[in-house]
Amino acid sequence: MTTLRILAAGSLRGVWPDLMAAFHHQTGLTTDTQFGPAGLLRQRIEQGERCDLFASANLHHPATLLQRGLATDTGKFTANSLSLTARRDVVTKNDTWLSLLQRDDLRLATSTPLSDPSGDYTWQLFGKIEQAYPGWGERLKQRARQLVGGIDSLAVPTGELAAQWLIDQKHADLFIGYASYAPRLIHHSHLQVFLIPAPFNIQAEYAWAMLTHSAVPLATFLSSAAAKTILRQHGFT
Repeated sequence: MTTLRILAAGSLRGVWPDLMAAFHHQTGLTTDTQFGPAGLLRQRIEQGERCDLFASANLHHPATLLQRGLATDTGKFTANSLSLTARRDVVTKNDTWLSLLQRDDLRLATSTPLSDPSGDYTWQLFGKIEQAYPGWGERLKQRARQLVGGIDSLAVPTGELAAQWLIDQKHADLFIGYASYAPRLIHHSHLQVFLIPAPFNIQAEYAWAMLTHSAVPLATFLSSAAAKTILRQHGFT
């Protein structure tokens, strides 16, 4: 039986085993998945790497593959948002997510825009902050250390969460990343997770791009009620 080859956004790594187990139980089909920043995965596909389905953390990359004739169809299947993780010992009693971002004494880390949709969404967040508080958003863009998700970024060890690892390794005091990681991050007593309120937060939409007809059952499954239940259990919306 053919094994479906998948390239998937790194932020899906935690939920993907449960999704693929349910997919296998439902269809009997097997899958082999490689994870990485969605922008870099798209480049690999454009350079000729074969896969049956690409699962992206944004709509843009699948749409680009469709426009270039490399994908046969695309579809949305889940969503995410952003949160701020802080080293607990730098947080004062009155701190909020916004006051922490204002503090120049704290090192802020992010993903890398263009290579990683998480970085793109973070830059959109900075844009919203700039609109509300002129000068702040641009200052954050200058301060932010783009430490993960790029071609030459630090390699976060398998199984580690970027926010936790970067803070533990003293590369950063704050990290902006996906809210879907919050249920796992809150179990680390030395970290504090701040949810970013709706007027500022970003709707991160995930989409698949189907590159071969073999991926039709998987694309269908990702939009099913069973898949949505699993995704919600892992912090996606």
